[in-house]
Amino acid sequence: MTLPSTYKQMISTVSAEGELTMELVDKPIPELGEDDVLIRIEATPINPSDQGVMFGWASMAKATSSGSGKDTKLSAPISPQGMGVMKARIGQALTVGNEGAGTVVAAGSGDYAQSLIGKVVAVMGGGMYAEYRKAPAMMCLVLKDGHTARDGASCFVNPLTALSMIETMRMEGHTALVHTAAASNLGQMLNRICQADGVELVNVVRKPEQAELLRGMGAKHIVDSSSESFMADLTDAIHATGATLAFDATGGGNLASNILTAMEGAAARTPGAYSIYGSVQHKQVYLYGGLDTSPTVLSRGYGMAWGVGGWLLPNFLAKAGNEVAMRLRNRVAEELKTTFASHYTDELSLEEALQADIVARYYAKATGEKFLICPQK
Repeated sequence: MTLPSTYKQMISTVSAEGELTMELVDKPIPELGEDDVLIRIEATPINPSDQGVMFGWASMAKATSSGSGKDTKLSAPISPQGMGVMKARIGQALTVGNEGAGTVVAAGSGDYAQSLIGKVVAVMGGGMYAEYRKAPAMMCLVLKDGHTARDGASCFVNPLTALSMIETMRMEGHTALVHTAAASNLGQMLNRICQADGVELVNVVRKPEQAELLRGMGAKHIVDSSSESFMADLTDAIHATGATLAFDATGGGNLASNILTAMEGAAARTPGAYSIYGSVQHKQVYLYGGLDTSPTVLSRGYGMAWGVGGWLLPNFLAKAGNEVAMRLRNRVAEELKTTFASHYTDELSLEEALQADIVARYYAKATGEKFLICPQK
């Protein structure tokens, strides 16, 4: 195969004048080291974590597009508050796209790298919204025969996050989980894993139709935060499951505090558990997303055995070690079309992903909607 001399790469830049721009730029095809491969990227998803880098604190409701085809450019203003948060980004051309999949079209001289030529692989490491991506051969997950790049495009972020939540639960001595924004693609995946592994899961949703979606999947414990009986329902579900660990995708507001309050309320139902210092069992909420950008509010009425902290997949995998990471990756590869299957609302070219009307669709992060970028389209 004859390779081009350059390829298109999507970048996101913040200017000192308070404007976010996203565009496609030409990059030279990189030179490969002995253990590197070059992947022709064929499918790469748009995850909420990708949008954080793509748009940051820009006012996306005011976004506009100019140009056409490969010269399409997206622009959006940034408020003074947003500029305060994003000042470290000024002038930096950031590549975007956390994960993707495609075909290895070239490789360094190393034996393992050479063995991947022609294979369909998935990879995580940023810069995936591009026509080509250089990567270390050892970082590639080789897909099973019959699995396409589309099948494997989302096999890192959501699957490994869901599996790592359960791994965290076991490592920290908990026995059940609470998960918010539970009807999301990730939440549905987590439900399938928990059902398969016999782990009790409390699903927190925001709408009755989201509850129905999960109920149709066989979810057992579902509570709707829009219901007047939310706190009572949440406490009942936590008492029934014994959940003392939660993963909160919203981040802001008082949801984390409400979960801790419900955990304490559930613990107080155990005879003899009362103490002026609260229940002895440690209650933990990890914030792993930022769907609500308002401040996190904690109303401390849940004793002294509790914690709220941040949780990030790469940090967890680094702490867990290579053996755990490989075990989780192997499970994803084996169950790619079942437990970890992803379904997409639409498939976009690189330039379509920069058109303001299309950006408005995927920026909405509507439940059950997931978009795929196909750079070769």
